[in-house]
Amino acid sequence: MPLDPDLAAFLELVEAGIDNGAQPLHELPPAQARVQYDNSTLALDAEGMDVASAKSIEIPCRDGNQIDARLYVPAIPAHDGSLLPALLYFHGGGYCVGGLDSHDSLCRALSALTPCCVLSVAYRLAPEHKFPTAVDDAQDAYRWLLSNGSTCGIDARRIAVGGDSAGGTLATGLTIAARDEGWLQPVLQVLLYPCTAAWQDTGSHSRLAQGYLLEAPTLQWMFSNYLRDAADRTDWRFAPLEAIDLGKLAPAFIALAEYDPLVDEGVAYADRLKAAGVSTQLKVYEGMTHDFARLGNIVNEAELVRRDISQALAKAFSSQLPEKEN
Repeated sequence: MPLDPDLAAFLELVEAGIDNGAQPLHELPPAQARVQYDNSTLALDAEGMDVASAKSIEIPCRDGNQIDARLYVPAIPAHDGSLLPALLYFHGGGYCVGGLDSHDSLCRALSALTPCCVLSVAYRLAPEHKFPTAVDDAQDAYRWLLSNGSTCGIDARRIAVGGDSAGGTLATGLTIAARDEGWLQPVLQVLLYPCTAAWQDTGSHSRLAQGYLLEAPTLQWMFSNYLRDAADRTDWRFAPLEAIDLGKLAPAFIALAEYDPLVDEGVAYADRLKAAGVSTQLKVYEGMTHDFARLGNIVNEAELVRRDISQALAKAFSSQLPEKEN
């Protein structure tokens, strides 16, 4: 399918801005890149849906520091006070940019549409915090939620994990760590165009290296800021395709974009999960680019993928409900 016409028009504006002197992310200092990334969200994404509350939380980390998080609680009519399911969400941004505000609309939608609680995590960013800090923060957030979820009205037996781009990598890596460490496995892993490969050498990386929102220089700038050395690239915590065993992981819902340089490695990861016996639902959204789930003011597919994810979450959460006695 051709590139979505609304997306194509948007990308032309982006290119025109660069031609007129606007600097792409990879040419900016990290602090300035974060401001630009967050500010662009206001123009690109739709206003967030209503939820009952969005509460700030601090999560302790293994090194004695704390990270910020935001807990979204859905507005459920006639709620009986029972514990709610939750999605633990990790934002995208190549480990360098993004945060609670850039993904606020997306998290609000998933909370309202599923409905479920969403705990969005502001893991620490590179280059100030190199690999594997983001991985450790993600694991610490999951273990904190397992232990403290009930105090937030959350059912620890019904927790899903998810994320977009680098956040998707953190989410699926978390399922591998949970299996290896003997932690409770999430009920579902939601992966929006995740980074899964050690090297960006697939056909889609070559074919879509420039002009499709996520460009090769930006991706390598992000990874060079995040990784300590070349050896980190082949660590499964950065590139889950490098994991020897992907069996006995949570079921997966994987959403990819047709015009995303990451699409080939996303398909390869879905194939690996299926081959390992993991229940995997893969959907490639035609005509879309990377990050389309946050382009609510540009394309209708942003709402579509949010509804698709919410349906997958609702199904996974309902499958874990205890059977009612006759």
